[in-house]
Formats: sequence, C-alpha cells, structure tokens
Amino acid sequence: MRTSRPPLTRVAIVVLALLGLAACGSAEGSTASTAPDPSLIRESTLTVCTSYPYEPFEFEEDGKVVGFDIDLVGEVAKELGVEVAYVNEDFDAIASGELLNANYCDIGVAAVSIDGDRARVVDFSSPYFNAAQVMVVQKGGGIGDLSDLGGGRVAVQEGTTGETYALDHAPTTTQIVKFKNVEDVDSALSGGTVDAGIYDNNIVGDAIKRHPTFEVVAEFDTGEQYGMAVKKDGDVDLLRVVNEVLSHIQKSGRYDRIYHKWFGRAKAEK
Repeated sequence: MRTSRPPLTRVAIVVLALLGLAACGSAEGSTASTAPDPSLIRESTLTVCTSYPYEPFEFEEDGKVVGFDIDLVGEVAKELGVEVAYVNEDFDAIASGELLNANYCDIGVAAVSIDGDRARVVDFSSPYFNAAQVMVVQKGGGIGDLSDLGGGRVAVQEGTTGETYALDHAPTTTQIVKFKNVEDVDSALSGGTVDAGIYDNNIVGDAIKRHPTFEVVAEFDTGEQYGMAVKKDGDVDLLRVVNEVLSHIQKSGRYDRIYHKWFGRAKAEK
C-alpha cells in the first residue's frame, strides 16, 4: 500500500528541486562565452608601436605608413571599429616590452620574432609569418659563408634574430657591428666599413634593389616566426581579437592576398 508523504516533506523536495534548477542555470551561464572587450589606452584608437624603415613590413610612402605588417594590423583595427595611430620607435624598445608594458602603445608590430626571452616580457599573438636569415656581401669579395669572416666585420640590426645568429655562429674573431635599422646596415656594407651584413630573407630583395652590387651568399634556417606583441599579462581580450582576426583572414584568403601584394609570391610554408 502506497502512503502519502507528510506535507512538509513534499514542500522541502520542491524547494530542493528549484534550487537544483537554479544551480544548473548558473553553471550554464558561467560557461557561456563572452565577446572580447579590449581596453585601449586611447579611446576609439588602436595605438601601434612599429619600427621603420623595414620594407616591405613597415615603411613610409608618400607620407603614409604602409607595409605588410601595417595591412595586417589594419585588419585588427577594422574588427575593433577604431582608428589606428602609428608610433615609430626603436625596434629593441618594442621587442623588449619596454613600451608595451609602460602602456605607451596597445600593440607592437615590427616583424618581431617570437622567442623565449621575449615571451617572458610580452605576450605574443599566434605566429603570422615564417622567416629565415641571409648573409649579404659585395659582389666579387670572395666571401661565401659566415665562416669566412674570421677577423672581419659583419653588420646586424640591433636586437634582432640576425644579431643573435651572428653572435652564436660567427668565428670568435669576427666583430659584430650593431645598427639601429636596416638602412644603416646597407650604408655600412655599401661603404665598405663592414665585410658582410645579416638580413631577414624577406626584406633582402629590397636591399639588393637599392644596392645592385649586393648579393646573397648564404641562408640560415633559424626557424623563426613573427608575432604581434601586447603588454605582458595585460589585455587578454585584445590578444583574443588579434588571434581571431589572424585566423579569419588566413581561412578567408585575405592573408594570401596581402602577402602577394607585398612579396609578389605565395607565402612561405614551414
């Protein structure tokens, strides 16, 4: 024979059931994704630290900042619905995190290679570019590799992967001469004050156009990839937007069109 529960017990069961439903609703709400909401240092403006000239990644043309990196960060600004303000700074001040962590800019975009040391001081986006390093000399100089520079001088851009590679692999008697930008490397090599220069393989074509007496004699596979940088442990939402934009333009084919615009060929694959 089935018996009825006391009224108070029935009420308690109903209350517990309602509390359980509420808890489920709360749990579902806590796992729901929210749209990223970046906090920019200037209202309605994405402030971008870059370092030019570094053609074709970032440089000035007819009074405007243009280049491969500039087009990519423009896609981020478009997604955010904001204007872009570019600040030209020393490369090392960007790659070291100095400017980003001082809230001087929202993003650093300057063909910055992702590595462990830099990742400790800035947060990087997903990689957006694969690169290598090359050694350039004056034609007919009799130099064919880094090992030929014992007792010689090689020019590098300060704070770059090229500098690191030269320091790690050049003969111990080689003098590593550091410059602030790639055009100074050009000048040193063309003027004969150094025997060779180390360049990113994707900008060396422009250096050879400027100086037809230059030639590439060696390429070094450094396995490097470029990333956009933001403040360390700073605006996670901004980094989310950057990564979402990079993923979207790669899937849509927009990245390939931008790459072809600046390099005139298909993108390099690793």
